[in-house]
Amino acid sequence: MNQFGKILKFELSGYLKNKVFVGVTVFLVIAITIAMFIPNISAMFKSDEEAVPDVLPGMLVYADDPELSSMVGQYFGEAFPDYAIMLADGSLEDVKAKVVSGDVQCAFVMDSLDSYTYYVNNLSMYDANMHTANSVLQEVYRVTAMVQGGMSPEQAEKILSAQIQCNAVTLGKDQMQNFFYTYIMIFALYMVILLYGQMVATNVAVEKSSRAMEVLITSANPTSMMFGKVIASCLAGLMQLIAVFGTALVFYNVNKSAWGDNIIIDSIFNIPVSLFAYMLLFFILGFLIYAFLYGAIGSTASKLEDINTSVLPITFLFIIAFIVVMASMGSGNIDNTIMKVCSFIPFTSPMAMFTRICMSTVPWYEILISVAILIGSTIGVGFIAAKIYRVGVLLYGTSPKLGNIIKSVWKS
Repeated sequence: MNQFGKILKFELSGYLKNKVFVGVTVFLVIAITIAMFIPNISAMFKSDEEAVPDVLPGMLVYADDPELSSMVGQYFGEAFPDYAIMLADGSLEDVKAKVVSGDVQCAFVMDSLDSYTYYVNNLSMYDANMHTANSVLQEVYRVTAMVQGGMSPEQAEKILSAQIQCNAVTLGKDQMQNFFYTYIMIFALYMVILLYGQMVATNVAVEKSSRAMEVLITSANPTSMMFGKVIASCLAGLMQLIAVFGTALVFYNVNKSAWGDNIIIDSIFNIPVSLFAYMLLFFILGFLIYAFLYGAIGSTASKLEDINTSVLPITFLFIIAFIVVMASMGSGNIDNTIMKVCSFIPFTSPMAMFTRICMSTVPWYEILISVAILIGSTIGVGFIAAKIYRVGVLLYGTSPKLGNIIKSVWKS
């Protein structure tokens, strides 16, 4: 335990003294601080002219029948509050000329209540005017037909404007509400494992290439060394994430009124305590099991240049798990068979089970079994990684073949 404490302290201080680590952390903290102040910063740079509401863009309504034009213009005035509705006179060519010149943004040329042509100079991909117009004209057409059939306008509008009273009661989880912080956690775990896992493997390979590992192995327990290195990297990663997300949380609360009712931001910073506890649990265990694997692979590399090639199988395994989870989240079917299986595989359960807990209703015993398997696997992989770390010295100068590694670990 004394050796483990010394190694942990040494490795952790190495991260904290690393200029790149500190620089990246400071940069991220400053960046997230600026991001949280964006609404206030934007308000400061608004000029007086920008504060004055802009003149509404024009929308022309044209028809040969003045009565039709007037009726449509009246209804469009209510349906398009962001436009200045104007009744056009003159000819169709005059209407087109005004649209092309930019005097008005668009025009509706009515043939009848159920037939029109929409004129616009440059059609935006976000232009929903025709959809709105179709809904309005459909209602007007129905009212007119009912009136012609003998109903009064009041009776017709009452029938068409009847509102359906409905309530939604979520007995399980609201996937949309939990989607954002689930995505943030999965993406953070993805980035931290790839970044710090590679860092663990590189540090071990550097020690081996410099022959420092041979000296360390003779003076310290390999299990203490492996656990000390991995847990130190885990603590460093957690400290960096706490600094970044802690800063975001503090300055979000400072600027909460400026952000207004932003559903995404509000969802991220109002994660329930129970889900935050699960996030922390699966984050730590998921990081540890992959960090142990990266450390073990790093000890088998003959040269520092071999690291990128050696860790590819682990990286691909993790990327596959990430893709499965992201695809399931995108489809909305979180409890599909693949996700259920992945929830009990220790290399995929940190992401798969956490996603299911956030966005679905998972029986308590499944969570317990998943966590138990993950904890047992993490400890087991840690001890195996320590053995591989010990025999890694004996494989110096040889190719890191899987058979040689297994044989050496079995004999140790």
